[in-house]
Amino acid sequence: MSIDRDTVKKVAGLARIAVTDDEAQALVPELNNILGWVEQLGEVDVSGVEPMTAVIPNHLRLRDDVVTDGNVRDRVLANAPQAEHGFFAVPKVIE
Repeated sequence: MSIDRDTVKKVAGLARIAVTDDEAQALVPELNNILGWVEQLGEVDVSGVEPMTAVIPNHLRLRDDVVTDGNVRDRVLANAPQAEHGFFAVPKVIE
């Protein structure tokens, strides 16, 4: 695939990037070189290569999922500026 000045202007317009005609003309060979590199990558034989998400193996360090007693309502409500009937009390905002 080859890119011309009109394609550069169209892509710049879609991306909402202001590009002058001279800048668009300067971008044509650069974008064509990038597309050439992508085509070269497509020619590489990757049969038998396992897909990977990272270069080094990552293992998630998870804590044990254990049930705790919870039941710390009074300690939590101690942080509230005002508590009523075991709940945070907030001022009414809609009249």
